[in-house]
Parts: sequence; C-alpha cells; structure tokens
Amino acid sequence: MTAAATAPATGDGWSTARITHIAERSAWATAEASGRYVAPSLEHEGFIHCSTPWQVVRIANGIFAGRDDLVLLVIDPSALQADVVFENCEGGIEPFPHVHGEIAVEAVVGVWPLEWSATAGSYRFPDGYTEPREVH
Repeated sequence: MTAAATAPATGDGWSTARITHIAERSAWATAEASGRYVAPSLEHEGFIHCSTPWQVVRIANGIFAGRDDLVLLVIDPSALQADVVFENCEGGIEPFPHVHGEIAVEAVVGVWPLEWSATAGSYRFPDGYTEPREVH
C-alpha cells in the first residue's frame, strides 16, 4: 500500500464528508437495539467496509445484485469514535473509506432503502440521501 492510497480522514477534508455503508436491514435493526453497528468484516479484516456516495451503486451492483433486504447507512465520520482511513487494500488506485471500529448508531445520520430495479439491472441511489431518514 502506498502513502497515496492511505489517507486518514481526520484533518484532511474528509472528516466532514458523508460516507456510506450497505447493511442488511436485519443487521441494522440489531444495531438500533444495541446502540452499535458491527459488520462481520470488523472481526475478520479489522475494519468495516464503507464507500463514498459516488461508489455505492457500483459496489452494490457488484456484490449484492438483486437483493431486496438492504439499507444504505449514511454516516457522519466526525461523529465516530473509530478512525476512518481511506485505503485500497487490494492494490488498486481507488481508495475506499474503512471504519476501524464499531459504528455508534448516533453517527448514522440517515438510513435509506437500497432499491434494486430488475428492469434496469441496477440499484438506484436514494434521492435526497443527505436528508435524515429512517427506514423501519
């Protein structure tokens, strides 16, 4: 990993930019009850995979195509206790935000359904994602 591929979020302009995480609706319900969200990748890889808003649809289509049980968590990095590091662990040139710890429910400023369109063969990024929204 090169220095250019790894950039800490704090103090470099990224600390106020929203990041996103695709979660199963049931995992988010569990997080709401416990007050913290923990993805399996935190234990296995040491971080929770996230993306920028412009990376979401491509990532969702590539990993989760056709699923209808997903929500998009919109996260305020400045509200996290864990470090956010933009890095590419697979050697590519595109860095992704990784949260190196649990995500407190309070850091999630919006929860949106991630809707699959069979007609388009793609997910649709939620309109107005910067506005707070809860999915129940």
